Amino acid sequence: MKTTNLLFLTFLIYLLGVSTLAAKDVSRIFGKITDQNEQPVPYANVALIDTNSGNLVDGAVSDENGDFLIESTKTAKVKLVVSSIGFSQFESEVFQLAPGLIKDFAAVAIQDEMTGLDEVTVKSSRPEIIIEPDKTTINVEGTVMAEGSNALDVIGRSPGIYVDQDGIINLNGRTGATVMINDRLTYMSANDLANFLRAMPAENIKSIEVINNPSARFDAEGSAGVINIKLKKNTVDGMFGNIQVGSLYNGQWLPTTGVSLNVKKGKWSTNANLNYNHWGNFNDLEINRNFTLPEGVSNFFQDSRITSRNKNLFFNGATNYEINENQNLALNVQVSGSNDSNKSNSMTTIKTPGVTDLSYLDSRNNSDGNGERIFANLHYDAKLDTLGTKISADVDFTRMNSDSESMLTNMQWTGEEMNNTFDYNILTLNDMYYNIFTAKTDFVKPVGKGNTIEVGLKGSWVKSDNNLYLSRSEEDGPFVPDPSSNSFIYNENVLAAYMSYKGKFSEKLSYQVGLRGEHSDITGNSVTLNQVNKQSYFNLFPSAFLQHKVSDSYQVVYNVNRRITRPNYRLLNPFVYYIDPLTTETGNPGLKPQYSNNFEMNHVVKGVYQFTMGYSETEDAFMQVFLQNEEERTTTTFTDNFDKTHNANFRAIIPVDIKEWWAVSNMAQVNYNRNKSQIGDDFLDNSNTSFMVRSQHNLTLPLGFKAEVMGIYLGPQIWGQGEIKGFGWVDAGVTKSIMKDKITLSVNGTDLFRTQVIKARIDFADIDTSFRQYRSNQGVRFTLKYNFSKGESFRVKSNSGSSEERNRLD
Repeated sequence: MKTTNLLFLTFLIYLLGVSTLAAKDVSRIFGKITDQNEQPVPYANVALIDTNSGNLVDGAVSDENGDFLIESTKTAKVKLVVSSIGFSQFESEVFQLAPGLIKDFAAVAIQDEMTGLDEVTVKSSRPEIIIEPDKTTINVEGTVMAEGSNALDVIGRSPGIYVDQDGIINLNGRTGATVMINDRLTYMSANDLANFLRAMPAENIKSIEVINNPSARFDAEGSAGVINIKLKKNTVDGMFGNIQVGSLYNGQWLPTTGVSLNVKKGKWSTNANLNYNHWGNFNDLEINRNFTLPEGVSNFFQDSRITSRNKNLFFNGATNYEINENQNLALNVQVSGSNDSNKSNSMTTIKTPGVTDLSYLDSRNNSDGNGERIFANLHYDAKLDTLGTKISADVDFTRMNSDSESMLTNMQWTGEEMNNTFDYNILTLNDMYYNIFTAKTDFVKPVGKGNTIEVGLKGSWVKSDNNLYLSRSEEDGPFVPDPSSNSFIYNENVLAAYMSYKGKFSEKLSYQVGLRGEHSDITGNSVTLNQVNKQSYFNLFPSAFLQHKVSDSYQVVYNVNRRITRPNYRLLNPFVYYIDPLTTETGNPGLKPQYSNNFEMNHVVKGVYQFTMGYSETEDAFMQVFLQNEEERTTTTFTDNFDKTHNANFRAIIPVDIKEWWAVSNMAQVNYNRNKSQIGDDFLDNSNTSFMVRSQHNLTLPLGFKAEVMGIYLGPQIWGQGEIKGFGWVDAGVTKSIMKDKITLSVNGTDLFRTQVIKARIDFADIDTSFRQYRSNQGVRFTLKYNFSKGESFRVKSNSGSSEERNRLD
């Protein structure tokens, strides 16, 4: 590892030296795009147009504060052209562009575009995909599915992303993706994150950024990449907001409601969102297990129905104070509460070799849980000069509490008459809390001509306490404590620093290199077992990007990096949890972090067609492992480290405009996965080539109707020791706006043909088990939204914290 780090540092110094030698005199054209009320206009297109040929010379996009910077080494007579949706195009006077030119346009004001009310335009509503060297941006604003869905639904429809039935997000065939909102990490476990995204209306989302191989600026946490959700920047001077009500029916009526409000006065701007929703499903699960005994094969067939219902209340409030035109101070507070109930009814039929009569096990598991979470972020940012030097700082605090109680009631007998039944109960009480404190600062400075350096520091301090109490009773006897009860305390401190450098070898060849170092100090204390596990390690995480603009219509982007994924805190607790009498889940205090080395080559044709090839090798990869006890005929599942996994993938994104009003976005992805690991006394070495295809049709129709239809199919794929069979589904939706877009009605249907059925099989060593599961995905959602506004245009800034620690809560 030391040799690798030395080679990388040598390569970094070499690139810095070569970039200085290769740099030419660069002209710098900069300014700020504003509207007629002198408010910034973000994401406006800013271009230098050759006045002789009319061709694009160079260009940029204004940032969230309306600022833009164009750097060029070309010579031409040009004019500055600014365009943005909803505004008239701006054109400057002609000027001479030449190397070394410094031109400050100061404030460029563009005017609102006036549109005739009687004009009817029918056009496509396909989300625009913008491909950049280090990320792909999918603009979902205005799509039909966004109108009536939640954030998790929209993420699952994005290219390269698949959300499984447990709400786990997969990116390019790999789990472990890190989710951010407005460049701030969400600090939640996979389950908490899924519930949070289900509570967030998708109509609040402007775009989704998919960053397959993040740079050194991002936390090294997350082996599969980063998904950054960009929320809309609402604009009103005075007051703006909306009220939304709706309901999903999938066998249960699941209501949802929310209100959003934005207020601005002087230098203060404030926004608040309050959402309340129900989420639930029916999980029909069949498990068929075979146990090989000396006298023959014993068969267990389990037929279960699990009814789940969660009630979620989420509040998000942010306020921003503009100290002056270059400095901002912001506070963000999130408060959430949840209440969930799960009821499971399970009947297992048992065939025992040499025994004529069948045995039966009737199990009923009722559980209830509550959770509360509070998060606070204090943010400061400042522009230090007109060249783009910036500094920002964040301080975050998170506290989460959760408690649950479950009663597993079992009745077992032999024969059809239910004679001589044996009854026993298992009571489980679990409470846990987490405290997380993080602080970070980032500094960005343009250096030389056309180059940028970025550095940052971060520290995080985590403490968790998890108490699990189990007790048993037989027949009508008293409850007796179970030795599997456990108290577990976890402490983790991580200190990190990074540096990133961006530059150009030539006009067509640009690069970015970075290095991040993280030191981790971890202590896990099982109080009950008097067992302490300590880990302390330092890692370097290099990253490099190379963009080659072969021509105006073709570019190739190469990127490579190294990432880490630390285990969820709860998984390190040596707990034992009874799913049913035959199946237990246990923690693993010896679980180690997983490391992945990633490479990707992305070909972009005409700015819209994308062909990507990637490879990832993961050491100590997390994987769910199943072990069987043949003698007791029970199954235990836990998360363990696989020695090594390999993933090679190819992805193609091909948009097609069939008609002016009918646009199609097609995606095909092929993944090759291989797992190699020692599991107990047996060695696992399995591989599989799987594929996923997705076709999304967006139609903008007369009379204000919009429709969307999407179909997805996933081919067979390996899943740890087992394999999941292929399956597919179709979703569709329609929306209609009335009263000058003040009211929006939408209807969305999911899994229209009830085909999202999961079938899996494990045939490894002594395990012979198959599963069939359907989670009532077929449903219909109705949504009614009312928009209200008063006042002139303004922009609400939003900051929501930093750090990855909450992603690992569970």
